Amino acid sequence: MPRGSRFLLWVGIAAVLSLAVSAVRVPAITDSKRTGPNSKVPDIGYHLTDVTTKAGLKFRNYFGGETSKKYILETTGSGVAFFDYDADGWPDIFLLNGSRLDGFLPRQDATNHLFHNNRDGTFSDVTKKAGLVLEGWGQGVCIGDIDNDGYEDLFLTYWGQNVLYHNNGNGTFTDVSQKSGVAGKSRRWGTGCAFLDFDRDGRLDLFVTNYIVFDPKTAPDPGANPYCVFLGISVNCGPRGSKGEAPILYHNNGDGTFADVSERSGVSRANERYGLGVLIGDFDNDGWPDIYIANDTTPSVLFHNNQDGTFTDIALIAGCAMDENGREQAGMGVTAGDYNCDGLLDIFKTNFSDEPPNLYRNLGRNQFTDDTFFAGTAVNRKWVGWGCGFFDPDDDGWLDIFYGNGHVYPELDRAALDITFKEPRAVLRNLRNGKFEDASALAGSAVTEPSLSRGIAFGDFDNDGDVDLIINNMNGPPSLLRTDRANGNHWIKLRLIGVKSNRSGIGARVRCTTGNHSQIDEVRSGGSYLSQNDLRLHFGLGSATRVDTLEIDWPSGSVDVLKDVPSDRILSVQEGSYPSLRNEILPRKRTKQ
Repeated sequence: MPRGSRFLLWVGIAAVLSLAVSAVRVPAITDSKRTGPNSKVPDIGYHLTDVTTKAGLKFRNYFGGETSKKYILETTGSGVAFFDYDADGWPDIFLLNGSRLDGFLPRQDATNHLFHNNRDGTFSDVTKKAGLVLEGWGQGVCIGDIDNDGYEDLFLTYWGQNVLYHNNGNGTFTDVSQKSGVAGKSRRWGTGCAFLDFDRDGRLDLFVTNYIVFDPKTAPDPGANPYCVFLGISVNCGPRGSKGEAPILYHNNGDGTFADVSERSGVSRANERYGLGVLIGDFDNDGWPDIYIANDTTPSVLFHNNQDGTFTDIALIAGCAMDENGREQAGMGVTAGDYNCDGLLDIFKTNFSDEPPNLYRNLGRNQFTDDTFFAGTAVNRKWVGWGCGFFDPDDDGWLDIFYGNGHVYPELDRAALDITFKEPRAVLRNLRNGKFEDASALAGSAVTEPSLSRGIAFGDFDNDGDVDLIINNMNGPPSLLRTDRANGNHWIKLRLIGVKSNRSGIGARVRCTTGNHSQIDEVRSGGSYLSQNDLRLHFGLGSATRVDTLEIDWPSGSVDVLKDVPSDRILSVQEGSYPSLRNEILPRKRTKQ
């Protein structure tokens, strides 16, 4: 039975809150520069302010050469995560680091870093204490509670072997990569990753994309063949001309180990693609998680969940494999959101230069249409896009888009071209009619200043009711962008705790209704570009001071409904803990929409 078509038993919020929901009013971190009659706030209702230094995020990403790059390995950059590792309700930050072909100078700190949220706008480096010191060609990051113990675990992808850290619940982590069976038996180029419960057994499984087969000993030099030249300039080679790597699907055995089910599930058939960003979502509203992969220079993949442990790639017939003219694109980052509020998850994907980001509007029945030009999201066509996300910075209840850019060839800065290595970021404002407009200049210099953005994660680090961003910039410090909102709009935020479903609530869908306006979102692991967003779901409510209904569809099949919920608060909702609400396990039969 499709989501949203069940008869539900409504309950009063007073009874619910007294027994099942912890409602926390978290005081916003105050800053005299953020409010007041003299505040200079643009007419879009918010401003993005870079608070990296003030927050104490002392970190530098190292990723290949800075003025030239010999190999494609030096171009991809690293992901980043908003990650509440100690479960205190305040998102912490994890930053992946890369490496250099020629090693590092003394005192260069090239390890990953975990920063603990001090709840006052600042962070403390707890990397060594947590046991997370690690160097290498770090790529992607995703989180999920693999053993349902209440603490999110950490998975990292590498050129080399991947790493799984078990969260011990005391501020420390243990490397269980080999023991769990997810490290890999040989050196591979892991990229995107995401935890998901693909068979809905209550345990989180793991999906990993891989890029190309790469060995610097045999890799061609810049200019060696047609795939190593860009606009007449000799540059690093690939990915065309390289052998693609198939993705991997690991099934959680429930005993701390995972089994590779890539062949049996059918995902290994995507073995000629160059996988980067990975996105999990229920795109056809049948209650089962599907998998979308943004592939570089090859068609994207949409693995439809067949509900029997297998997947089928339907991207081509679904209309989300290539652009509207049937051309392959170089996909990087990917995100999902219901930007037109029709109850279907749409897809936004970033691409290489001269390939505008795709906006695939979901039509239902496993069909998409490329609305890139119609919707106005093709305004910036020269940039190379990476991390991206749908978000609602002004809390008006309509999703805007943010994405980061940065080229892969530093050699461009020595050529007389109108393309530069560093590139601005972009903000696209939702006009509520299926179209967007470029609001980058209005959002502030933190957006328009050229940078080398790679991984981007979204989350409310200061718990003040708007969505902030953390960006991992290649060969530079990160950017923590605080959203400073100036309007009186309201909001609500949900932390979902699974019981029969996985403890992280990954895969749960929420429908938030205020008046005749309805929004949906899902708890997901991974996404953007090799990054991890805050697992909490955020809904802007506009002028509404209460939410009429919050309908939660859990992966287990149970449904919880909250009614008449006050706004401007963070709710922690546990699955099925409402004595006054009859939670029935409803079969989710495959539907033909």
